[in-house]
Amino acid sequence: MSRLVVIGGVAAGMSAAAKAKRTNPDLEVVAYERTHFVSYGACGLPYFVAGEVPRVEDLVARTPEQFKKQGILALPRHEVVEVDYPNRTLTVRALDEGRTFTDRFDHLVVATGARPVVPDLPGVGLAGVFTLRVPEDGVAVREWAARARRAAIVGAGYVGLEMAEAFRRLGLAVTLIEAEDRVMPMADPEVSDQLAEALAKNGVEVATGTRVTALLGEERVAAVETTAGRVEAELVLISVGIRPNADLAKSFGVALGPTGAIRVDEQQRTNLEDVYAAGDVAESRHLLTNEPYWLPLGDVANKHGRTAGTVIGGGRAAFKGVLGTAITKVFDRTVAMTGLTEQAARKRGLEVGTAAIRSRDRAHYMPGGHPLFVKLVYQAASGRLLGAQIVGHGNDALRIDAVAALIHKGATVEDLRALDLAYAPPFSPVWDPLLVAANQAK
Repeated sequence: MSRLVVIGGVAAGMSAAAKAKRTNPDLEVVAYERTHFVSYGACGLPYFVAGEVPRVEDLVARTPEQFKKQGILALPRHEVVEVDYPNRTLTVRALDEGRTFTDRFDHLVVATGARPVVPDLPGVGLAGVFTLRVPEDGVAVREWAARARRAAIVGAGYVGLEMAEAFRRLGLAVTLIEAEDRVMPMADPEVSDQLAEALAKNGVEVATGTRVTALLGEERVAAVETTAGRVEAELVLISVGIRPNADLAKSFGVALGPTGAIRVDEQQRTNLEDVYAAGDVAESRHLLTNEPYWLPLGDVANKHGRTAGTVIGGGRAAFKGVLGTAITKVFDRTVAMTGLTEQAARKRGLEVGTAAIRSRDRAHYMPGGHPLFVKLVYQAASGRLLGAQIVGHGNDALRIDAVAALIHKGATVEDLRALDLAYAPPFSPVWDPLLVAANQAK
């Protein structure tokens, strides 16, 4: 019987395992995961810390017992430490049992995810200093936060912003420290400025253009030393980014791409026969630039895994690429983006036009309405849509999906203007903000 081994049992790994088994029920499938849980939603960890998700187990989509009923052996607390590719074997460490054993494979999926970047700073090993990547991190942060009064977050990207809200919900004083000159530096300045307003409105102290030089304390962290002065904190979250966890794959000959993630084709195949990679450890292709692109998001990981599993099972599938579509919530604001920002497009030497408008998310006479900001980025000569950013409230920013769909099809600003979008006063003004932005661009 042909045997599939999956290294990493979270979104990509378990999607690959499940789809391969459904496609070819005769496959023998085993997945090894080093944490206590398989098939969990890491994106929900900030909401677990905040208490919106009561139990960390609620983040789990399917348990090992449920996978077993499907004919898949999912083994948490098992870490693959070595792969002998020529002999198609691997060495596994059972972490709770303290033993090591050997397994074999005919097909292998590397889904080892990503690991947090931890700067080499004095005091980084003090108690009370955390990263947030796996469920065990979330449990530790939530327990520590219950005894803290002040928190400092180093890094103002997606996780840093979400955790600022989580800590404020828990009643902590929060200082957000970012080395760049604005929060969420991957967005354009107009978007970053609105998020900074939301943070300040909700009591978060923001220190941009500020670098951390040391973490201070005896056994426990007590303060953060920065280029702008000292920040008192009994809890410090390091959130300066993540990197592909590709060391194991590289050690047995899997080729990496320019992003540092594993290079794959549209079927998630690596340079080694019968070895696939999926999720945060693997590259994608950017649909606009055709460049290798690394997008560590849960929906991408699931698509990677489903593609690999289909191919391994004998089916046909291809993952064509990504636009970088993303959405997050910062207190009462929702920010979404797709494609290229203005700064990213200009960095690539593209001649672009932009249109930025401020509108409302519903008819002006309807109660409960909120401001809605839309920015479009497009090729100056052809009008082809290159990107969009939206800042709104609640689900209003999900309008980004309409723009993402158009960009996927190579549409122009004129195509956006021509869309027949839904209208009723509780949901949109008579001119939807997307259409207003497209009219301004035209």
